[in-house]
Amino acid sequence: MTLDVQFITMISMIAGGFYLGMALDTFRRLSIYWKQRVFLIYFMEISFWLTQTMLLYYVLFLANSGELRFYVFLAVLLGFSMYRALAASAFKRLLEHVIRVIAAISRFLENMFKTVIVTPVKFIIQLLITIGVFTVNLLLSLVRYIFKIVFVPVFWLLRMIFRMLPQSIQKNLHKIAGFYSTIENTCKKWLKKLHHWMSKRR
Repeated sequence: MTLDVQFITMISMIAGGFYLGMALDTFRRLSIYWKQRVFLIYFMEISFWLTQTMLLYYVLFLANSGELRFYVFLAVLLGFSMYRALAASAFKRLLEHVIRVIAAISRFLENMFKTVIVTPVKFIIQLLITIGVFTVNLLLSLVRYIFKIVFVPVFWLLRMIFRMLPQSIQKNLHKIAGFYSTIENTCKKWLKKLHHWMSKRR
């Protein structure tokens, strides 16, 4: 390994250690959003360190074809220490500012989405439901009115015809009506029993 390659490797690993410090502070700051979920904590920790290890090794691979030396670890530690000593406080303040800006933008976009899309859609749906209910009620009222207009004269006519029939036919019709009424009541009772039995089975 030539001196140029060693120098590039040292600079790259120092920069990698510096970056690792920023990434770690960012990760720790964001970890409050999943600290209540134990499984997610372990998953995010493992994913973070695997990702950072692969990134640093990729940088090392670009610098010296991935050859590990003891000074590589020292360079990463040096970069991490430089970040802690020189830039950690400023980066944390910048990170908080960025998080506040992103949160403000997110709230603005959320409110905009609710105002422009959700609220009009809800209003249109409620309006359509109101119109639909009004239309159905109007049609039902119209049907009931028409039914009364048509059924009442027919009922009176049938009643007059029934009274004009002989007594024997009237009695037979009463018996038939009673028979069908008995069958209807029996069916209703059986249906109630069946419904009660199915409810118990559930």
